[in-house]
Amino acid sequence: MKKIECTLLLMLFCIVSFAQNDKITFRNNDSVVGEVKYMKQGVLSIETDYSDDDFTIEWIEIKDISTETYFLITLSDGQRYNGKIASNGDGLIDLITDDEGTVVVNKESIVHLESVDKGFWSQVYASVDVGFDMTRANNLRQLTSRSNVGYLAERWSTDLFYNVLNSQQDSVAPVSRDDAGIDFKYYFERKWFALISTTFLSNTEQKLDLRTNGRLGMGTYILQTNAVFWNLSTGASFNKELYEEPENDRDSWEGFVASELNMFDTGDLSLTSKIGVYPGITERGRWRYDFSFDVKYDLPKDFYVRMALTLNYDNQPVEGTSKSDYVFSTGFGWEL
Repeated sequence: MKKIECTLLLMLFCIVSFAQNDKITFRNNDSVVGEVKYMKQGVLSIETDYSDDDFTIEWIEIKDISTETYFLITLSDGQRYNGKIASNGDGLIDLITDDEGTVVVNKESIVHLESVDKGFWSQVYASVDVGFDMTRANNLRQLTSRSNVGYLAERWSTDLFYNVLNSQQDSVAPVSRDDAGIDFKYYFERKWFALISTTFLSNTEQKLDLRTNGRLGMGTYILQTNAVFWNLSTGASFNKELYEEPENDRDSWEGFVASELNMFDTGDLSLTSKIGVYPGITERGRWRYDFSFDVKYDLPKDFYVRMALTLNYDNQPVEGTSKSDYVFSTGFGWEL
């Protein structure tokens, strides 16, 4: 009986040892052994046998790393590899790949690690936050919500978002605004990607029942580091607009130039800014732009607080409406 127990304990030890086979050493020479899950936005996450929660550490604080886990590895120049990583003792890191052999890079040039065998749900990211205002004066009730869900694969990614604002008060017409969208990116070699996206917008300020905008274009990453992602894209878009008064409905072709900036090497604070400019092609002299700015502060247990500004501008709106519409909101939320 004791032999069986010893054998079972030995097998259990071997299984645990096999699962916990990635090692990282910090600048103070402390080490941790476990399974590295990912590294993104300058933060590495490792699952250990002795903690219920994954351990996180800033990438710049890691002195040495060695993994048996296979990753999708993204570099600052846009190159992508599949393989393991190991410090080589010269302040550099070896990417041990199946197709390219061993590739030697600077640690700072690695901007993203994603375990390639983690399964579908582990590559999904999502967040949702809600804000609510209520005052006795004029019986004001206002609800705001922002949410998104996305998926990152080896060569492509997709992202879906939905934002809503509803406001009601006595003696004032109700105010509502909904905007949503889905985009798909396919990543080529280096920093280039193809972009397909569709966005939807409705708001009472511009008497807009629904604006559907489809975009097709190409883009590139101008900066891709552990502190900031910045991309630029351009192409063509088709714009279909339905208004409260059907005689104002219109369709048009536009060009577009868009940019997205993500900054996350600021402790628990992260900033995201997006802008898209749409010069008219079939409606000469018309141009529009969409702008958004989000500031998010991370709290424990994946909670966060957010402040956000969204602005839409049209220099040729329908008669009797405003050229611009904007929303400033705050909210409390949770992210996956």
